[in-house]
Amino acid sequence: MPETRKPGVLVVDDELNQRTALASMLEAWGYATAAAADGAEALEILKDFPAAAIITDLMMPGMDGATLLRRLKDQGNAPPAIVLTAFGNIETAIRMVHDLGAFWFLEKPVQTGALRLLLERAVAQRRLAEYSETLERQLSSQGILGELVGTSPEMQEIFSLIRQVAPTSATVLITGESGTGKELAARALHQLSPRRDSPFVAINCAAMPETLIESELFGHEKGAFTGAVERRRGCFELAHSGTLLLDEVGEMPLATQAKLLRVLEERRIRRLGGAREIEVDVRVLAASNRLLQDEVRAGRFREDLYFRLQVFEIRMPPLRDRISDLPLLCESIIRDLNRRHQCLVAGLSPQALEALRAHPWPGNVRQLRNALERAVILAGGGLLEPRHFLGLPPPSSRSAPAGPASAASASEIRIPIGSTVDEAERALIEATLRHTGNNRTRAAAILGISQKTLFNKLREYGASQAGE
Repeated sequence: MPETRKPGVLVVDDELNQRTALASMLEAWGYATAAAADGAEALEILKDFPAAAIITDLMMPGMDGATLLRRLKDQGNAPPAIVLTAFGNIETAIRMVHDLGAFWFLEKPVQTGALRLLLERAVAQRRLAEYSETLERQLSSQGILGELVGTSPEMQEIFSLIRQVAPTSATVLITGESGTGKELAARALHQLSPRRDSPFVAINCAAMPETLIESELFGHEKGAFTGAVERRRGCFELAHSGTLLLDEVGEMPLATQAKLLRVLEERRIRRLGGAREIEVDVRVLAASNRLLQDEVRAGRFREDLYFRLQVFEIRMPPLRDRISDLPLLCESIIRDLNRRHQCLVAGLSPQALEALRAHPWPGNVRQLRNALERAVILAGGGLLEPRHFLGLPPPSSRSAPAGPASAASASEIRIPIGSTVDEAERALIEATLRHTGNNRTRAAAILGISQKTLFNKLREYGASQAGE
């Protein structure tokens, strides 16, 4: 349906004659207007006035234009703003465009033609953003949010949490097993935030050697250490005005955790070997497949950093807890793989889908995608059959009644002669997990191994199953 109501524009200027004249001109151009004498009054008006754009003076007594835009940015979903400035404040206005997301700036006295053109573009940008948000809501109701897929109650709850927290500047901790889509959730948070047009930077804390992680995060100056042949910006600087994802944050060394806590509190970083502090405007997201509470109790993670990161927590469910999403997940993944590999796979046969449903998927959606990728390449076209999924026994072998010579009882397992030690170990671990209903803590205790060892073994099996 076409837009029929007049777009609203809020005029903010401490001079009565200026804001009255500007509001009258905007109304003649077809806009609905409201006026405020400073930033504080503007914030009150915006609670009830649906502004498609804001025109604000830069220098005002009380709350000035810069503070107004900073408050709007922190609240999220701010209308585009055009800043009016005197010649001597142009540098400040440019910084507001870059750092605070102002749409543009104009020098006083304002040229009406330039203002009208900029205002039209700002309103169009706002309408496009609103349309995109509406489209995102519609897609999420159909089981799609960014690259996340699922119609299960568990995933709909995740979608709801992401939509609620995305427009804010809150730090978010995303937890869940490996392969559950924690980075995809972080990317969805970024895309639905006011920072969507700024960088999204991700760093895997587990993949960085302890000697390099501080340089990766904070950057370094030339000569700061052996091999530092030039100045380098770190992830915080690269993500300025955008979003930084600290993946596997539980693997971060304790010394680095202390420095990260200071950056989160002061929003300033210092490059290694540098003498000055650099202000950064970054929204931080953190992800972990470890239980950080356990890491805190074990002394491997700072409690104050944990509380600083856990402002808002999103727990990604494992695939086994939302197995009803499997058909939609497979459809989405196969569609993407067909494009990537120029294949013509139409979908899954009923037998293949049954086999996939019966599999425990310790590697979660990542393991599922890897298994589907290999199957799509093997098949090339048509339907995927159980034979295309190496390592997945056919459904009949899972559902056949156990006879005295064909299968073991529920409390024991049988290892065929000729099996390797690794195969026997895997069979024992998987049988113990089935016995405990996938309770990993209890399974580790029964097996006499640590939870970390159990997790690493399952990760190995997931990689092996998926052909990694």
